[in-house]
Amino acid sequence: MEHKLLIYNTLTRTKQIFKPLKEPYVGMYVCGPTVYGDGHLGHARPAITFDILFRFLTHLGYKVRYVRNITDVGHLEHDADEGEDKIAKKARLEQKEPMEVVQYYLNRYHSAMEKLGVLPPSIEPHASGHIIEQIDFVKKILDAGYAYESEGSIYFDVKKYNKDHRYGKLSGRNIEDLLETTRELDGQSEKHCALDFALWKKAQPEHIMRWPSPWSDGFPGWHMECSAMGTKYLGEEFDIHGGGMDLIFPHHECEIAQSTAALGKETVHYWMHNNMITINGQKMGKSLGNFITLDEFFTGNHKLLTQAYAPMTIRFFILQAHYRSTVDFSNEALVAAEKGFARLCESYARLQKLTPSKETSMEMKNYRQLCEDAMLDDLNTPIVISHLYDATRIINTVADGKATISEADLKELKEVFDLYLIEILGMRVEENSGAANDAYKGAVDLLLEIRKQAKTNKDWATSDKIRDELARLGFKVKDTKDGFEWSL
Repeated sequence: MEHKLLIYNTLTRTKQIFKPLKEPYVGMYVCGPTVYGDGHLGHARPAITFDILFRFLTHLGYKVRYVRNITDVGHLEHDADEGEDKIAKKARLEQKEPMEVVQYYLNRYHSAMEKLGVLPPSIEPHASGHIIEQIDFVKKILDAGYAYESEGSIYFDVKKYNKDHRYGKLSGRNIEDLLETTRELDGQSEKHCALDFALWKKAQPEHIMRWPSPWSDGFPGWHMECSAMGTKYLGEEFDIHGGGMDLIFPHHECEIAQSTAALGKETVHYWMHNNMITINGQKMGKSLGNFITLDEFFTGNHKLLTQAYAPMTIRFFILQAHYRSTVDFSNEALVAAEKGFARLCESYARLQKLTPSKETSMEMKNYRQLCEDAMLDDLNTPIVISHLYDATRIINTVADGKATISEADLKELKEVFDLYLIEILGMRVEENSGAANDAYKGAVDLLLEIRKQAKTNKDWATSDKIRDELARLGFKVKDTKDGFEWSL
């Protein structure tokens, strides 16, 4: 490939030129949802971040196998080793089959992703569907001498691993500091060390999600699924592993240790992590009372929301910040994103109606190259958006009859917006923050046609009344040389 895509590698803490293991194929694994509750805004960010990467890699000509897992077993109440699996607990309380609970929340997750414009992955494996692979992976770690059995459970021996490798390299931690700060929890007497984590957990009699293994009837530890499924579908070495920054430790740290222990080498070449979304500077969480589900954003049905927000407003809000920066939620920020996206939608609509002239009378920047340069620089979507905003200046000036644009420049501008706004940023321009369906738009157009006819007939009273009433309802009407334009 001729381009030079820079990716920030969490492991090296530097931007690196992306070089896939095997051109033009790219293997990408992203930690998907734990399906035991309704998704919130924080869950939308990794989905959108890696959707952008998937789209851009495809645009660059790579053949991408995008694997996004579904965690439907092994995510526990207290940590990855202790407590009751959350799906099992909900199934027991609601007297349902565990997979019935999984399917309910998975359907809701898929519905939200579709609304947000997130493309489906190439493969979406479930942890519960890969128990055999996880057991085999545990066996490899035992055979390598980096795990031990204790009362039917299998634990990873962190101290022994750290003698031969380095545990903590992804997060920048060292084992001595971790040992000093790790508190002893009830039930950790099975472990040789408080840092050791479960690869396989023996199920208690009341635990309804269990599978047979050489050691006990039980279930895999949380970290095991990604090591097993990532290597199953992408090979013992693959290009990119992504997820939220909150997964760096312990989840991805444990993945590196597991895979290195089992395979004798590191699996992932580029680790990518998006930052979190906060509310008033605090991480979103139910215990803080600031947890807002995606459905609540879409309906406006939450005490912290002043209105409903369309899915494309949410997507645009997230893309206005670089994926590695923190984004702080507020109603004001979302309203600003709503208005900003509306401006791009209006300009895009005007762009489709422009008539070319013999020449362009304004300076025309190479917006295609500017947008590509921004994306090649570690997916800098806010810079792409700023270039698109700059291009709207040309569109609006030409639409207002104050400049002209050549046929070639007009074609180029249309292609740039189609490529970057729609194809790569994944924005659906028809969803202008809850603006309207075809019937609604048709009704407004009809009113403005009546106003136009009234002006022709010099019926100023009717013309002014329609204009003033629409303004009172929040419509912005603009008369043009070809008729009129309106926005909400």
